[in-house]
Amino acid sequence: MDTMTVAEFNALQGKKGNKKATPEHDEQVALFFWAELNKSKVPALELLMAIPNGASYGGGGGRWNIAKRMKDEGVKKGVPDVFLPVPMTYTNEGQVTDMKAGLWIEMKAGKNKPSDEQNWWIEQLEEMGYRVEVCYSSQEAIDVINDYLDLNSKDK
Repeated sequence: MDTMTVAEFNALQGKKGNKKATPEHDEQVALFFWAELNKSKVPALELLMAIPNGASYGGGGGRWNIAKRMKDEGVKKGVPDVFLPVPMTYTNEGQVTDMKAGLWIEMKAGKNKPSDEQNWWIEQLEEMGYRVEVCYSSQEAIDVINDYLDLNSKDK
């Protein structure tokens, strides 16, 4: 199944200008724009969600209060950034070859690596039957989602 690529999306946007560099944020935003543009072809993308766990709320303006409220509400440090709660069963010639409970994606930028807390969550989620991937670009995350949803299968 063909879905719009990030490059095609960016070309449609025509965005230019000087803004503060936030590569991880920008890549995640591009991922969600892609999902929004392609959900009519791939309804499972409607379930793709961000997990607001890694936000930095330092500084003034009551942002520490927001961080405390989020923590009080159960936001956990290290939980991956993106979740697709779609269980998948993979088959080959009628035989089940793998099953996954859902897909978690941790977005990173540059040379950043997962923290100890993130590695703990990744390990726990994988043990529970989820697929977990660390992605360094929106296109990499899109490729992971396409693979996870088996959208590149010849049978589709």
